[in-house]
Amino acid sequence: MNIQPTPWGHIIAISFLISGNLLGAGILALPVNTGFAGFFPALAAMIVFGGAMFFSALVLAREATQVRTENFNYPSLYEKYLGKTGKWIAVITNALILYGLLTAYIAGSSKIVASMIGFSHVPWWLMTSLTLLLTGITVLDMSIIKKYNVLLMCVMLGAFALLIGLGESKVQRELLFRKDWIFLATAVPIILTAFHFHNIIPTVCRDMAWNLRGVGIAMFIGMAGGFAINALWLQVGLGMLPVTEGGNSILAAVQAGNPATIPMGHILKSRLFNGGAILFTVIAIATSYLANGIGLMDFIADLTENCFHRKNRFLVISLTFLPPFIIALVNPDIFLDAINLVGGVGIVLLFGILPSVVAYRKALSRKMRFFCLSLMLLFSLAFCLEIAHETGLLKLSLPKEREYWHLEHEKPIVPSSMESIGEGEGA
Repeated sequence: MNIQPTPWGHIIAISFLISGNLLGAGILALPVNTGFAGFFPALAAMIVFGGAMFFSALVLAREATQVRTENFNYPSLYEKYLGKTGKWIAVITNALILYGLLTAYIAGSSKIVASMIGFSHVPWWLMTSLTLLLTGITVLDMSIIKKYNVLLMCVMLGAFALLIGLGESKVQRELLFRKDWIFLATAVPIILTAFHFHNIIPTVCRDMAWNLRGVGIAMFIGMAGGFAINALWLQVGLGMLPVTEGGNSILAAVQAGNPATIPMGHILKSRLFNGGAILFTVIAIATSYLANGIGLMDFIADLTENCFHRKNRFLVISLTFLPPFIIALVNPDIFLDAINLVGGVGIVLLFGILPSVVAYRKALSRKMRFFCLSLMLLFSLAFCLEIAHETGLLKLSLPKEREYWHLEHEKPIVPSSMESIGEGEGA
């Protein structure tokens, strides 16, 4: 079968689709989850893990373009190389990713909209309304979002440019030089989430007629654009937000489980910023919710039909959207915790460790096997750190916090994990 070259216009359109998938919940949490590590450590980690995620995307794209089938899926792929164990790891982690992201989208969007319109907490009716709106769009599969994806992306980038432009006026350059590398241990999950678009790789490959070279170029351009946007947002967020001082600090955002736009909006006190934040959030989360919601509906439909021999659309919709809504309603502060679990467990397993194993098994040279093994160990380290963090085995403290954050009258308060806040040692 001859593969025709992909026109550059189509490659650029696909790269916009990939960049749009990168601008979801991850970017909203990025400055908060990396704030204790600091700008330059976070930027270094973004380069390393962004490159690793690009390699894993290439591995999966190569597999999809070799199979060239409409029903290519990751459980079948990993069953081919790793047997039933690989298949069920893929099934479970895929469910964790999709449910976790939907939960984060509901909780995060509700918090942002509630804060921007003046509520100190999330009213149940607001979260219910937003969930019904997002779910309705997803269930109806509104083709307008797909048809006008590039236009929506341009509007979202315009709103993002507005946020950056307004935020730059409050950036304090000296804040960008604070750093503590040890806190990268808790920052990696959000970085992995910020570079996750791998669920749409089979669709991208099919849309580009299985042209691996074109797919690779589109993924590189899309991820490079996503990296630039994430880095710029990180610079503004970490340049604006104090670490521990006051209710608009990174520490306060961690405690409340807030996205970065909430404390940034409080600092700027700008209706224009609030409007831009709502517009950016609505488009970013709506498009991501649509993609992940459809993916989860397909997953649930396949599960109910093949395992329970039941075909019921209402049941599928209920099993897809009710659990994340209930979780977010019971715990509206779950945004950051959900993102950490998705990135540090689901994404790192399904789109980090397992693709590295596949690449290692197919490697033809010693250098390539060493490279694949190195990435496997890198992703495995991230996974182990997240498990240690979630179970409370990883406890971080900053006894020298006052020294480099210049807090002269405040006893350091340092997160022992991103879930709970404990006291650091006095200087």
